[in-house]
Amino acid sequence: MTRLLLLEGNPADRRAQARARGVRWSSEIYAQAIAAHFPDLALDVSYAVDPGEHLPAGRGWGDYAGLVITGSALHAYDRTPAVADQIALMVEAADHGLPIFGSCWGLQIATIAAGGHVARSPRGREVGIARKIALTPAGQAHAMFSKKGLFGKGTVFDAPCIHYDEVSALPPGATLLAGNAHSAVQAALIPLGRSTVWGVQYHPEFDLAQIAQLNRLDEADMIAQGFFADHAAIDAHNAMLETLHADRTRADLAWQLGIDEDILDDRRRRAEIIAWIENEVRP
Repeated sequence: MTRLLLLEGNPADRRAQARARGVRWSSEIYAQAIAAHFPDLALDVSYAVDPGEHLPAGRGWGDYAGLVITGSALHAYDRTPAVADQIALMVEAADHGLPIFGSCWGLQIATIAAGGHVARSPRGREVGIARKIALTPAGQAHAMFSKKGLFGKGTVFDAPCIHYDEVSALPPGATLLAGNAHSAVQAALIPLGRSTVWGVQYHPEFDLAQIAQLNRLDEADMIAQGFFADHAAIDAHNAMLETLHADRTRADLAWQLGIDEDILDDRRRRAEIIAWIENEVRP
């Protein structure tokens, strides 16, 4: 059986906070997204972010066909054990030649590991939907995106997102695949060890329900930063997201939220993950 390892990016305290508010952990939403299209894949989770944790008990790198690095509330440029341990696990996987896919946090720690730079975005938080992500010529030609026509995603598209930090300088040898007005690096290939990391700044694994859940988790910040006027406004927005998540035929809500099939179609939204598995994990 083909087995993937998911690296959970959030430490235990953040996971506990999320659980208390009914929010799925990063590895949970990723596992659901992958299982929806590849139910035959076995999925393990590493909590290398927690002290003393590494690979799941009884497993070695030879058990895995690929590594997926999830999102995280940490900062890739912080010199803390929680960050360093995750980078070390990713470097080990790369030294073993494993295919690696990372979204948001995954792109950022791959950048740091390979000699690039990550910094706080001068434009503040990009949250909810990353708008008008445009493929570079290299992105249009690469397997991550070159088959997108099959899924209906074009050379400019929207995607779920949430991040304060961004890649400020790609490492040597990296290839820029996509960017938008908020963050110049929205997708890239990063050579690392014997691997090349497929990384995106946005979250193809997210669904509308996850966006609403994260809004609740960070509700105070979202209001303080001006994304919503008050608690009633964020509650109303979340209700729209969750209603549309449950009923994709609600064209009125899609119009009011300004989203289309880039977000509503599961296969189209997750196309990068699907392409990585089809091309890298089991070509």
